[in-house]
Amino acid sequence: MERPAWAPQGIDLSVPSVSRIYDYYLGGSHNFEVDREAARKAMEFMPGLPKVMQANRAFMRRAVRFAVERGINQFLDIGSGIPTFGNVHEVAQSVDPGSRVVYVDHDPVAVAHSKAVLEGNGLTAVAAADLRKPREILDSPEVAAVLDLDRPVALLLVAVLHFIEDADDPYTAVAALRDALAPGSLLILTHAAYEGIPVPQEQAGGAVGVYRTIRNPLVMRSRDEVARFFDGYELVEPGLVAMPEWRPDTPVDQEDPYAFSGVAGVGLRL
Repeated sequence: MERPAWAPQGIDLSVPSVSRIYDYYLGGSHNFEVDREAARKAMEFMPGLPKVMQANRAFMRRAVRFAVERGINQFLDIGSGIPTFGNVHEVAQSVDPGSRVVYVDHDPVAVAHSKAVLEGNGLTAVAAADLRKPREILDSPEVAAVLDLDRPVALLLVAVLHFIEDADDPYTAVAALRDALAPGSLLILTHAAYEGIPVPQEQAGGAVGVYRTIRNPLVMRSRDEVARFFDGYELVEPGLVAMPEWRPDTPVDQEDPYAFSGVAGVGLRL
């Protein structure tokens, strides 16, 4: 396979990537046939997966606008993936041009492409780091250069925690990030769940199995399990809900049924 110019040297083009699969669902062009094949296999069980991802991105954009309108103009986006139209810095800086954003991902393609997209934007940075090692993120030169952790920050954990298995103790990682944030900070979070999926759980489990096969296990947590990530935060109205139901811009009854798969919420750091 010929390596495209945007693909960093050293990555295995024969191994699917969660970031590139997500890019494919969103209609992006930074993915390989191996990623598209995995995505199509998952869509055999859940044809509406692209709708789930679109609802996820739409929630993220609404939540970022909400943060800026509250006066927060610093964003730490962990598990940010490959930049697509309407990414965090575009949404935030369209409302407050002084908004600062640090993107964090451990996928080398996501990191390399993010750096290319953001070149020349002095209010943004990209860090290669893993959510499972929060101290490395917080101590990174990128965070130090762009964010002031003594002021409120919006922490985004959007569609990432369901790729962290319980054995890696995601609750401790999220708590460490929380403890580093100033009061008044926000946690913006989405998480996959069987709740709301418009197909039987056994069928949806087939899509989960595809991710396990590509060595990226997808952990489907219950609403109560997801709510634990908000310990130390006060949930903002309307609470932990399906993605289209969080402060919608358009009538919820017009949404595709797949958009209601999983849960989303925003918490205020106490």
